[in-house]
Amino acid sequence: MQVKRRWLWLGALVVTIAVFFWVRSLTRDRLNVHIATAERVPLESTISTNGRVEPEENYEIYSPISTTVKAVDVQPGDQVAAGKLLMVLDDVDALASQAAAESGVKTAQAALDAAVHNGTQQERQAAEADVARARLERDEARRNLQALTKLDATGAASPSEVTAARQQLAAAEVNLHALEQSSGNRYSPPEIARARAAYADAQAHLAAARQVVEQSSVHAPAAGTVYSVGAEATEFVEQGKMLLELADLHQERVRAYFDEPEIGQLAVGQKIQIKWDAMPSRIWNGHIERTPVTVTNLGTRSVGEVLVKIDGTDGGLLPDTNVTVTVTTASEPNALSVPREALYLDNGKTCVYRVVNDKLQKTFVTTGTINLTQVAILSGLKQGEVVATGTVSGKPLQEGIPIQVVQ
Repeated sequence: MQVKRRWLWLGALVVTIAVFFWVRSLTRDRLNVHIATAERVPLESTISTNGRVEPEENYEIYSPISTTVKAVDVQPGDQVAAGKLLMVLDDVDALASQAAAESGVKTAQAALDAAVHNGTQQERQAAEADVARARLERDEARRNLQALTKLDATGAASPSEVTAARQQLAAAEVNLHALEQSSGNRYSPPEIARARAAYADAQAHLAAARQVVEQSSVHAPAAGTVYSVGAEATEFVEQGKMLLELADLHQERVRAYFDEPEIGQLAVGQKIQIKWDAMPSRIWNGHIERTPVTVTNLGTRSVGEVLVKIDGTDGGLLPDTNVTVTVTTASEPNALSVPREALYLDNGKTCVYRVVNDKLQKTFVTTGTINLTQVAILSGLKQGEVVATGTVSGKPLQEGIPIQVVQ
């Protein structure tokens, strides 16, 4: 009888314990979680960085000499036609340099003519007179020799006189030959080459001097907008000082600076959005025209320079302004996506926690395009399935744990 009672008490204890755990499982606290639904939406992946606006073709005009500005005929913002007079510089020194260069060309030309034509006209005339005189002397010496030779045959002249006459003729012929050679080849080929080089150098100096005189009257090299004026009337400017900048502000581009890890995602033709803090409500569109060819240092950053063509600019962006550019690196018009915070890593694999019958079920997924807030799911989830994005308390998600959805 006592044994039977013991078994009854033991059975009652087991039932009590089972009921306790069953009731505890029904009444324990559930994990409060936030959820999201896998939906199909357009999804874009973007990268943002800084850039600087610059004209596609910029005209920078510098002072050709150190001088004084006589007049300034434009102001920043003026639109000008090609050839319009923009600024006038004092050209007194430039004109003096041009006159000196013209004189130098004439001198070099005369020297070259003398070298090519075997001397100046006066030198050629003098040489011809010397040759003619030498011929007369030779002919006279030849006649004397002939006469003395005849006299020597009759005994009327001594042999010494004939010898002297013969020597005189030889000297006259040598002198004539030397004068003829001199009159025909007064300048050697190297001397003629030096004369040609001196003439070419003088012409180059004259061309440079004329260019300076021409540049003293500053004209617009092309139609556009004067967006920078660096000098005022009566101001003294050093040679090389920038006087003004001009460009067609309807043909601009952006030089953007992307960090080195992002360069591999860039390609020619990718769409770009451009924003300028001075006009926060405006957006300019463009596309990548040239990707980086090298990596350079920009402050503490390693960046690649990207050239962005602005599509249909209206001139609202000013040169040298700092802008923010955003490139679309990937785009899916109908991507099955969930928030990025729904993704977790498990031994190097990507997973989500699906909500199934108020419990969490770990599910491995394959991802696609990712942006700052959303990620495309290529496999592992279906449209309409619900996933947990995190807990209210910050506790980690665990498979099989009961949950309470919190909006």
